[in-house]
Amino acid sequence: GSRCDEQIEVLRALWTQEVVDYEGRWHKISHAGLNPMPVQRPIPIWFGGGAPKVVERIGRLGDGWFPQFQPDSAGQEQIARMREFAKAAGRDPSAIGIEGRVSIAQGNQDDWNKAAAAWDETGATHLSVNTMRAGLTSPQAHIDAIQQFKEVVPG
Repeated sequence: GSRCDEQIEVLRALWTQEVVDYEGRWHKISHAGLNPMPVQRPIPIWFGGGAPKVVERIGRLGDGWFPQFQPDSAGQEQIARMREFAKAAGRDPSAIGIEGRVSIAQGNQDDWNKAAAAWDETGATHLSVNTMRAGLTSPQAHIDAIQQFKEVVPG
């Protein structure tokens, strides 16, 4: 975990500064840089998972979160904890993106809408659709399912 924290510092420095000198516990960088520099600066760093240390790291350092849970009461508690960690770090919790996920394999169109509404209620800033394990047998079937989801679930 602390190595990840340091790597985030290194990445953000490399993505935003033309020349980087860095000395940490695991990294020593002398007069290095990227050429060309990224167009988007800084590049947002999003995390997945929900272990307690990950939730703390997201609140302290993350630009976004791919939570691996449902937006039920337990999920809402996780999001609330992340927001508290953000406040404790002097950050605006609303500036941290949250991408909920709806699986088309679980339920019907009404269920998809309920799940999307639940993510919206939690304050999710993004929503993705998962087509895995839905019995789809071709790339076109996945594309068609995503299109159907888009037509059924209000954006």
